[in-house]
Formats: sequence, structure tokens, C-alpha cells
Amino acid sequence: MPKSRQPVATRKPPEPSDRHADVEQWFRRVMPDLNPIVKRLDKLICDTIPGLHYAIKWRRAYYGLPELGWIIELVPYDVSVNVVFLGGADFDPAPPLGGTDRSRYVKVKTLEEAQRPEMRKWIEQAGRVPGWK
Repeated sequence: MPKSRQPVATRKPPEPSDRHADVEQWFRRVMPDLNPIVKRLDKLICDTIPGLHYAIKWRRAYYGLPELGWIIELVPYDVSVNVVFLGGADFDPAPPLGGTDRSRYVKVKTLEEAQRPEMRKWIEQAGRVPGWK
């Protein structure tokens, strides 16, 4: 019987750090084909939202703000990177995927998709909407 995934509400959030070096180390463990995408998304997030905290947990990168909690999660898979907006249900418009809780996400498969204008708009909104505390 496969193990069921615990809902976010029952999992313990990662411990925040203001060290971006942890995320940079994580880049080295991401599949080589996805590395440019992950680095571009990271740069876009860091350039768009000042004062971020970072964490790596469950092989995922987390970005957060002290007053809002964890707001963005990057999850690399074999052929795409999921950009999870932990308060994305409150965005206008909301990212297209997800629907079981407040999280919404997009799958990014190319560098061009990482640079689309709606990605910047979602990241900007993430900096204003409460996430996972």
C-alpha cells in the first residue's frame, strides 16, 4: 500500500535562514537539464521580493517572509520544475494547477516559460499574500 502524503497543515515547516548559500548548494543537486530553469526562477524570486528567508527541506527550496510565512516552493522533477505558490488561491488570476488547499502551481519546462510575464506577476503577488506558517 503506498504511503499517503500528509497535508501541509500536519507537516512541520522548514526552519528559516537568511543564507542564500543553502539554496545555491541545492542547485548542484538538481538535474542538469533543469539547473538553468531553477537558477532563473531563483533570481527572479530574489530580485522581486526583498528580505526573503530560505530553506531546503524534502529536496525542495522554500522562500518566505517573516510576516507571511513560506510563500514559494520550488520542486524539481525529471522534466519540469513546479513553482508552488503557497497562497496562490488568493492571486488574481490564480496559477492554473492545484485546488485542494490554498496552494496553486505552474509546471515550468523551459527557460522561456520561467521568464513569462505572468510568472513575475505571480511572484509579486506571493510577496503580498500569506503563505504557509
